[in-house]
Amino acid sequence: MKIGIVISTNEPEVVWNAFRFGVTALKSSHEVKVFLMNKGVEVEDLNDKKYNIKQQLSQFLEDKGQILACGTCLKARQKGTTNSCPMSTMKDLLEMVEESDKILTFG
Repeated sequence: MKIGIVISTNEPEVVWNAFRFGVTALKSSHEVKVFLMNKGVEVEDLNDKKYNIKQQLSQFLEDKGQILACGTCLKARQKGTTNSCPMSTMKDLLEMVEESDKILTFG
C-alpha cells in the first residue's frame, strides 16, 4: 500500500508519533511519503527531551521513506531545502494524494 502523511505542526509529540507510524508502515513493506507544511517544515529543528524526533526522522529516511517540504512554508520561515527535506510544491502534494491509497494528517 502507498501511504501519504501530511504533517502540519511542530508539536514534538505529534511529529514524533507521525514518524513512528511512518517507520512502522515502512517496516511492514508499505511505501510512505511525508509532506511537511505549515509549522511542519520545522521538524529538523525540533529538540525534545521526551520525544526523540531526530532518531525517528533518521530511521524513517534509513528505511527509504520519502519527505517533501512545502517551498512556500520554508521560504516564509527563511529556511531552505535540505537533503532530508527537499523543497516541494502544492503540485507535489497533489501527486502524493493522487498516488496514495491512504492519506493521514497530523497537525
